[in-house]
Amino acid sequence: MARSLVVKVTCGAEDAERCNQAFTVAAAAAASGADVSLWLTGQAAWFGVPGRAEEFELDLATPLDQLMAAVLTTGSVTVCSQCAARRGIVEGNLREGVTIAGAAVFAEQVLGDGVQALVY
Repeated sequence: MARSLVVKVTCGAEDAERCNQAFTVAAAAAASGADVSLWLTGQAAWFGVPGRAEEFELDLATPLDQLMAAVLTTGSVTVCSQCAARRGIVEGNLREGVTIAGAAVFAEQVLGDGVQALVY
């Protein structure tokens, strides 16, 4: 059985390489069969809204919308509830498959047996 991976990305286009790395690691883990949960926090919360991931550009990088789609095929993508609220993002604004949840859900996920958590 593959281990579970929780990836939290805390930045957006202002730190493009770090942001893209988080999405790339999450997508690669999902493709390898890991149970992946990708958390979008801070400025990354915007990528939960349709069209925002498509606007992200980084030379020689797989587009974020494709990486997110790879995670969503077998895993989950969650926007931090406080981060969403600060930006006026509500469930109805989110792309298909993306949800909003808070710190209690994040803590429950990362404290599970056999879970690896990475924060970017």
